Order: sequence, then C-alpha cells, then structure tokens
Amino acid sequence: MANYRDRRVAQEILKEVNQILRKKIRDPRVQDVTITDVHVTGDLQQATIYYSILSDLASDREKAQKGLEKSSGLIRRELGHALTLYKTPELVFEIDQSVQYGSKIDQLLRDLNKE
Repeated sequence: MANYRDRRVAQEILKEVNQILRKKIRDPRVQDVTITDVHVTGDLQQATIYYSILSDLASDREKAQKGLEKSSGLIRRELGHALTLYKTPELVFEIDQSVQYGSKIDQLLRDLNKE
C-alpha cells in the first residue's frame, strides 16, 4: 500500500501557509504572494514552497523572495503550532515558473492564430 502522508502534509502546509500570509504577516513585500504548490520530502524534514506574484517585474520578485525569507521563521513557528508533527519541516521558498511558462505558451498560441 502506498504512503500518502507526504502529500497530505503538503496540502496542509499549503493551506496553513496561505492563511498565515494573509492573517499574521504584516510585511508589504509579501502582500501579493500566493502559494501555488508545496513539495515535502519523504521524511518530512524539508518543504519546498512554490509561490507566484501578480507582478512580472524582477524587482518585485526579488522583494517578495526577500520578504518570504525574512518571515520564514515566523511562518515555520506558526506552522508548528497549526500542524501536529513531531518536527516542523525546514521551509524553502521558490518562485513558481509554471505561471509564467503558461502565459508564454498562451501568447505563442495567440500569435500563431493571428497569422
């Protein structure tokens, strides 16, 4: 029988981190950040959190990354209170490239249809 615990924990982390960002974090750099996906290692020691922002500017992406890294301690502490895990996973934030990739594909398809 397959072990689905890592996926269930990832879903809970996604839900909780979104709530923490909306309710607890006051940093203006992370106001427009949306958590899109979470990947947890099999031993639940590390969680890679993928996020997206509305802006396409590189400076806004840098600010959001720095804001998330700065508030990662608070996010991890709140996550530890919300989840019933033996050890709260280390959090690593990465920008989700799939949103930009999807918009690039849409633009290529629109350009193809124009011709």
